[in-house]
Amino acid sequence: MTPRLPALLLLCVGLAAHASGPDRPTRADLQKALELHERSVVRVVAPRRSGPGVIVGSGGQVLTAVDHVSLETTEVEFGGKRLPASVVLANAYLKVAVIAAPSGTYPSVPVKVQAEGLAGQWLIGVVRGKGKRPAQPFTAVAKGAKEEPFVDLDLPFPPGSPLFDTQGRLVAVVVQRRATGCRALPLSAVKLQLASAAGSP
Repeated sequence: MTPRLPALLLLCVGLAAHASGPDRPTRADLQKALELHERSVVRVVAPRRSGPGVIVGSGGQVLTAVDHVSLETTEVEFGGKRLPASVVLANAYLKVAVIAAPSGTYPSVPVKVQAEGLAGQWLIGVVRGKGKRPAQPFTAVAKGAKEEPFVDLDLPFPPGSPLFDTQGRLVAVVVQRRATGCRALPLSAVKLQLASAAGSP
């Protein structure tokens, strides 16, 4: 597990200096998020639960909700196959997990770690269509949650769903459904957990 941590940490080195602004996402922004979702979102499968995850490392690292993983058996559905995956990080309080698929080359999303938080910013998520219906992008403004470092959105994206900014960069992952929407964890919190795990014996 440890050898894969530095590679993922390198994905999260850039800290933004400014917020991306209050402008509502354009159609082009939505289309970009949809394309990234279709290319890089996988299904994470554990014995009792399954759900979406997003490829954040070209070596096969996947960011998802902790509910979708099991230390006993976790798999990733990618390219029409189920691949065994190892758990790199699982944090019950933050409700987030990072798993690693077998070594290979995977289509990872661009990542942005933002130091100043996401509250007040427009974020883009994608909901898969049912049956043969196409997936649809939706937007919502992130709101500060009572519990830090989470943010809340008024749209019911499923846990494990990626959230993009208007530049098409992954900035958060949904970790919990709520009665009025969902709760998400910014990538800055994920980076801190990975750094802590990498430094532990």
